[in-house]
Amino acid sequence: MFQVSPISAFSDNYIWMIHNSDNQVAVVDPGAAQPVIEALKKSGKTLAAILITHHHSDHVGGVNELLEQYLVPVYGPENCQFSGISHRLVDGDNIELFQRHLTIKTVPGHTLDHICYLNETADGAQIFCGDTLFLAGCGRVFEGSMQQMLTAMHYFKQLPAETQVYCTHEYSLANLAFAQTVEPNNLYIQQQIEHCSNLRVEGKPTLPSSIANELLINPFLRCDNLDIQQTATLYSNKTVNCELDTFTVLRQWKNIF
Repeated sequence: MFQVSPISAFSDNYIWMIHNSDNQVAVVDPGAAQPVIEALKKSGKTLAAILITHHHSDHVGGVNELLEQYLVPVYGPENCQFSGISHRLVDGDNIELFQRHLTIKTVPGHTLDHICYLNETADGAQIFCGDTLFLAGCGRVFEGSMQQMLTAMHYFKQLPAETQVYCTHEYSLANLAFAQTVEPNNLYIQQQIEHCSNLRVEGKPTLPSSIANELLINPFLRCDNLDIQQTATLYSNKTVNCELDTFTVLRQWKNIF
């Protein structure tokens, strides 16, 4: 698998730096250029590529400044409105990065142009999923539909359990507080709160997560759970007995939580 390290940006963004053995790196969703430039100088690495998941400014805002210093390919969604992309990708495409293949999966919902980058190897898998799947949460549905976002959740659920999940925001403790409200008797959520709280006290990221972990704690991946459907019914004061209705109630609830 790739060696991956976080670059902090803004108040809660992570720009993921993917390394290879030749001191080259790629960065995922550089919303700001200066943290990347400083990380490159500090580590003595050379920028080789930029990967974009969607068009929001906190994910693409640093690209043009980086391109002024580094002549590198910029990969991103085919239907992305950001003009700085040199290689536009659609569902099922593969790109080669440091002698490994990344598979592209379109996951509209948060935005209509959102994609993920999946690295599968014999040693495990890694997914760079932008603002779709978070630790114990999922992204807001801004441009797509609830059905599209639920379809994305189905995609994540079928990935290998050991897949490492590299999302781009430090939302974990807030997401876990919501998850615990939805499932107050879920001991895995309480354990994860303690684990993530300790990491944050030490100034460490709570990421990456894993698909195995998310299947235990993430309410948006558990909308077929009868207890969660009952909670959604009580909260919404209407009968909720299917995944889509449950997901919709939870996502709207989380928006104001």
